Amino acid sequence: MAFYSKVRWVLGILIVFVLITATNLIDRNNFLQVKNSVETLYEDRLVAYDILFEMTNMIHEKEVSLGDTNNFLRENKKNNEKIKNLIARFQQTKLIKEENYLFNDLKNNLDILVKLESNLIKSNFTDKSAVQDQISIVKDNLYSLSQIQLQEGKNQLTISKKAIDMVELFTQMEIYILIFLAIIIQIIILYNPKKQ
Repeated sequence: MAFYSKVRWVLGILIVFVLITATNLIDRNNFLQVKNSVETLYEDRLVAYDILFEMTNMIHEKEVSLGDTNNFLRENKKNNEKIKNLIARFQQTKLIKEENYLFNDLKNNLDILVKLESNLIKSNFTDKSAVQDQISIVKDNLYSLSQIQLQEGKNQLTISKKAIDMVELFTQMEIYILIFLAIIIQIIILYNPKKQ
């Protein structure tokens, strides 16, 4: 085998190696995007949605207990403590700009609710309408935050789908290019020009 033939062999194998390495690096990047998107879906969306659901239940308990003064006095402090813990947990999730704004609004409205509840207890439960109105505002905040969780979950799902589609595309391109290169290498190897 002549020196020129060996160089052709080495170059052909190097081209295939470089091509496979490049596509694998692209595939790895896309898989990292999918992994991050799935982690975000769980950690920052499903967990946050669960926290919001628990908070909604606590607010509903407050609303129901307004009808029973003894129950309100007994349960309200526990509910406020649970809500405080849920707020701390929610704050640890990754928040987008709009979500952060709504979350701060929720915290402010919860503070107002606690003050109104305190005033209600001091007034011996004479006027519950201000507390009921504030509960409605807090419920609206919770609903808006839960809608953001759903929308951001959809966004993360879209990112994952795009990354998976890119992996599939590059995998198909890689297969076609490898077949093409294999045919070219075979032609180079098997082609034997006739000597005159």
